[in-house]
Amino acid sequence: MDPLLYLEDDLRLGEVTRDILSMHWDVTWVVSLAQAKPQLEKNMFAVCIFDRMLPDGDATELIAWMRARRDATPVLLLTALGQVSDRVSGLDSGANDYLVKPFDFEELEARLRALTRDYSGKDQGIEIGSWVLYPDHSCLESPYTGRIMLTAKENALMTVLAREPNRVFSREQLLGAVFDHGDSLSTVDTYVHYVRRKADRDLIQTVRGAGYQLGTPA
Repeated sequence: MDPLLYLEDDLRLGEVTRDILSMHWDVTWVVSLAQAKPQLEKNMFAVCIFDRMLPDGDATELIAWMRARRDATPVLLLTALGQVSDRVSGLDSGANDYLVKPFDFEELEARLRALTRDYSGKDQGIEIGSWVLYPDHSCLESPYTGRIMLTAKENALMTVLAREPNRVFSREQLLGAVFDHGDSLSTVDTYVHYVRRKADRDLIQTVRGAGYQLGTPA
């Protein structure tokens, strides 16, 4: 089953909703923004359901944080706030859909299916040994360390290498493909170092005298 992150502080509603969703989803249920953030940092979810108003803040802040980290996981907001302005602010924060409480569970399931159907295939993971690169999410994921977010340049570098895993790229080629005009060749080496330090040294292989190639980490 696909993983789903469910954020709801109402324990009674949360328990019922979790039990129903668990028939079709691998549900992780949390009750606060503080609990949700570590889950998003460590794990990849197919979809998220967030109650909007929580004891420690507004879930739109969490969605904005996700989008700032280039996490494009689809989010459905659940809320008792039904005014047009409330829906607009929720969608403007980066939410993909909005459902007003009380809701029908069949409609909730239908909206989740629509969200994941629209989103599926947009970010197929690229396997690199035990790691998986998700270019649209700008992250690497490993069963041992969980999710590691990449900066835009780190993600672009890994994507170029991963698209042609058997090719050796010169530093000049990577500089032209990934970096800005005016950057030096040492910038390529610096970002290779950043990726290795964040994730696994074997993700990028140095080919002496030639350049860099996608590695084969265990």
